[in-house]
Amino acid sequence: MSNETVTYPTNPSDSVRYEILRNAFTNAGRPEDFENVVELLNPPPDITSYVTPGAHKNLKVGIIGAGLAGLSAAFELRKIGAEITLFDAMEDRIGGRVYTYYFDQDRRYYGEFGPMRIPLSHGTTWHYINLFDLNTIPMTSPFSNNFIYVHNTRIRRDRDGSNITEYLYPLFDLRQDEKSLSWPELSDYAFDSVLRSLSADVRKELLQILPSYSPEYSFYINNSTREVLEMRGFSQEAINLIASVDPMTGAMLNTSYGESLQELYSMDYLNTYRIDGGMINLPYAFYRSLISPNPREYDIASDLLGNVDIKLGHIITGIYQQSSKNKVILRYDSDYIKDAYQEFDYMICTIPFSTLREVDIEPFFTNQKMRAIEELFYPDSFKAAFLCNRRFWEENTIYGMMNGGISFTDLPIQSIVYPSDHIQGTSPLFYSPLEPGVLVASYNVNQDSVRVANQRESRRLSLVERNVEEVHGLPDNFLDSIVESYKVVDWYQQQWSRGAFAVDLPGQKINFAHTILEPEYNNRVFFAGEHTSVKHGWMQGSLYSGMLAANNLAMNLRIKDI
Repeated sequence: MSNETVTYPTNPSDSVRYEILRNAFTNAGRPEDFENVVELLNPPPDITSYVTPGAHKNLKVGIIGAGLAGLSAAFELRKIGAEITLFDAMEDRIGGRVYTYYFDQDRRYYGEFGPMRIPLSHGTTWHYINLFDLNTIPMTSPFSNNFIYVHNTRIRRDRDGSNITEYLYPLFDLRQDEKSLSWPELSDYAFDSVLRSLSADVRKELLQILPSYSPEYSFYINNSTREVLEMRGFSQEAINLIASVDPMTGAMLNTSYGESLQELYSMDYLNTYRIDGGMINLPYAFYRSLISPNPREYDIASDLLGNVDIKLGHIITGIYQQSSKNKVILRYDSDYIKDAYQEFDYMICTIPFSTLREVDIEPFFTNQKMRAIEELFYPDSFKAAFLCNRRFWEENTIYGMMNGGISFTDLPIQSIVYPSDHIQGTSPLFYSPLEPGVLVASYNVNQDSVRVANQRESRRLSLVERNVEEVHGLPDNFLDSIVESYKVVDWYQQQWSRGAFAVDLPGQKINFAHTILEPEYNNRVFFAGEHTSVKHGWMQGSLYSGMLAANNLAMNLRIKDI
């Protein structure tokens, strides 16, 4: 791999994104995937392809959840004139798992506790970013020199992986045939070569929700990452090496190998971007548009648009089918009313199954849908963001400076994410390290999240600080004078999430994915959210699913009108 420094433009146009992606797929040896990935991740057809704008002014639609799925569904349904009521249990913010926390009133210094990256291939996300005219900034650092700290050994993340081969291989009892492979070769055999072994048509299934899948793909869906690595001949020591160098993969060895394949397929970690000023600006843009009587985002006369009533602090406690089966009834609580009922023609449920589990549903949805609500796996995720009075990671210390990117470790914090607001400089010295900065000092998933998060506050803070110091080779208690303020979020403890995002365990895509999307109550209840998509945990999954649910509702209306 070349060590040449590469920079990417701010606010890339679709043509620029496609050019970068096309080159990336060509370099990966699968140029035929470019068109397929773009097609599968771009937005579905506009809702007005199914229903005339303003044609359903008296249609009442209830939407549960004001995350990106609920917001996008409301945005699309407004085009056909629907009267929409959007419920969300949270009183103080919208956006669901999109969670930007600002440390200062000027909103200059902030941490992202939910999604923090936008891949170039996620066309539906870019559709809305462009529609709302949001600024985007590349996160890919031209200075790839972050740390990997494994088994008390600190190395640089060099582009060709030679430091891993030279310094980390000896720490693991690898077989001779494993030692003979360089790190890129070992990693390729673990993941990329599997992807390339599938035909282009089978690879398309990675980004599709189908009633059934090919035998080739089904094998990988039905086995965990650890099981597939074992079947490919990896020793336990080699698996330990992979899990240590990439702790996010290591933390999820028990989940379906198919999850890794689909992210590789669409190159989700190549040349990512962020929204300038915070990811929350996307939900805010939806909100401003939805409450405006004459929003600029629609190419539709304002008198044809429906109205949206956003009810924050309203907790849905029941979903019921009216006896005539032509209406859906929602029961909800708020601070000033208990056991209120509201009737709708249609309903879209976007809340995670982890919270839908406690909602009273009568009659039950189909047995397989109810089973999915109970079983779908939601791992924990913990993030700790430090507002530091100076950017020690950018200082020219004995280890050299770092600017953006991620460091990985086998310590409990798993990864450290550096702010990317200085990577636009023409050199590492373009910005001063004496400026304050926000360091995501811990970003971990699954069991380590539970272990780090569930301690008393002072002990948890000390653990994260000492881990960061160890990764960077800093003296004990160095951060005590550096960290001015901090914020932590444990997604298991977030009342209206109770988990970070959905992840398929072996077999769950085959057993549940198609069922999850199927409507209920005589095609009156539809489902959206990242858990209903092929892009678990990404904004793409939420946004695409919201558009798809709105389209499916519109198609049902068209059928009834015929």
